[in-house]
Amino acid sequence: MHRERLSPADLALYEKQGYLVVQGFCRPDEVDKLYQTALDDDAMRKNALDLNDQNGKKTRLSLWFTPGNDVFGYLTRSERMISSVAQVLDGDAPVCHFHSKLMQKEPKVGGAWEWHQDYGYWYKNQFMFPDKLVSVMVALTDANKQNGCLQVIKGSHKLGRVNHGFAGEQVGADMVMVDNALKTMELVYVELEVGDALIFHSNLLHRSEANLSDRPRWSIISCYNLQSNLAYNETSTAWKVPVDVVPDNAIMDWEAASLSDADFLKKENDPALKDTGWEK
Repeated sequence: MHRERLSPADLALYEKQGYLVVQGFCRPDEVDKLYQTALDDDAMRKNALDLNDQNGKKTRLSLWFTPGNDVFGYLTRSERMISSVAQVLDGDAPVCHFHSKLMQKEPKVGGAWEWHQDYGYWYKNQFMFPDKLVSVMVALTDANKQNGCLQVIKGSHKLGRVNHGFAGEQVGADMVMVDNALKTMELVYVELEVGDALIFHSNLLHRSEANLSDRPRWSIISCYNLQSNLAYNETSTAWKVPVDVVPDNAIMDWEAASLSDADFLKKENDPALKDTGWEK
């Protein structure tokens, strides 16, 4: 049984807000290793996708489904991660890893993303229960207003699923509902320091602005599902495979493989890329 990492107050805050910030989720030396791997690993670079916003600015991301024996796999499979996810999902079924993505918003050119819910995409994968899906973003660099940190509408997960439609290369939420939500609930800029984590509900409305600063904004976002939450229109199988949990020290102490064997998503091979929820 996993050691509980989040307090009852943390869980109550997640339920009320639809998100929770965990400061110092990763140590500085762990983040350094993750960030350096992201910079140096050929497979990460070769499988990065360039995605345009409506103004032509680009965000690069690499997305994979099955967590492996590389440093990112050790993070997404770590006891601290799976324990926290299991607590917020509040279920008896095993935790499964849906996918992870390395988000790379470079200085001056990193693009914006429109208001959306992750379940706005994952509904098309026919996951049955949005409460059994969650994302965890770990900041590999500082995230602030200047470099386009995530914005969320506090409590918007309680709206349920909002209709989504295409807007250029992105899929965005119905802006009438978004505007009404902004009149009703609080807009929050989620500023994170290196190593902080943001845990957020699949129905939380969120967006980010372009990175117009002179500093990068990089993060890894891992998405999780309870095994009991069936997906009837999802071609990958990771979502129903229980995570093989590793100890927290694996990132620093275990030998790490390359990401060359990871099952990366390739844009040219997947016309449904817009529906996978890769945007942040």
